[in-house]
Amino acid sequence: MLKVENLNQYYSGSHILRDVSFEAPIGKVTTLLGRNGVGKTTLLKVLTGLVPAKTGSVSFDGKDLTRAPSHERVKAGIGYVPQGREIFPRLTVQENLQMGLATRPGGTPIPERIFEMFPVLKQMLKRRGGDLSGGQQQQLAIGRALAFGPRLLILDEPTEGIQPSIIKDIERAIRTLAAEGGMAILLVEQYYDFAESLADHYLVMERGEIIRRGEGKSMAADGVRELLAV
Repeated sequence: MLKVENLNQYYSGSHILRDVSFEAPIGKVTTLLGRNGVGKTTLLKVLTGLVPAKTGSVSFDGKDLTRAPSHERVKAGIGYVPQGREIFPRLTVQENLQMGLATRPGGTPIPERIFEMFPVLKQMLKRRGGDLSGGQQQQLAIGRALAFGPRLLILDEPTEGIQPSIIKDIERAIRTLAAEGGMAILLVEQYYDFAESLADHYLVMERGEIIRRGEGKSMAADGVRELLAV
């Protein structure tokens, strides 16, 4: 599992992450919710090695990754789907997916399971990523992260700007991945209904702190929706 203990981070003297601690177990969807500006993006940058932790620790599968660079975290089994997708617009769908295999031996095929989850990607293998719709690009970004077989998948607001039909496809894919039991999933989301439908466990962040946590089935009773209201 992913284990985060007492993470702290600062920007220009501002205390952005404040003793953040949580776990994301294998075979479960852990959902992190919070309004804009509460520190979610900074937390993900620390988890993926893009920003160093000031204090605290990050470990996955028993390995301390606190000071590890991003490429070492990928080798450890961490896949990341960034907010805004960040696919390579001039590369084809096939080439984008092959980028996800960078840590695997040359000639490793694209896993067929990606096309089972997102059939449209197989139909568009030769099309440039930039020519896809926003929802198709999101499916491509998830497929790219899944290509090397991660054991932790981090998704940063995968529903942002996506049409409802593709949100349903993404929801089914996440549910399938969790049910297979070999992967921990950390889902960062502002869309409450989507998060509630998938969460085995939830975390709510405010001003850089985890202010509430619990089981996904308790989100309504715990008043999580109200915590996210502006």
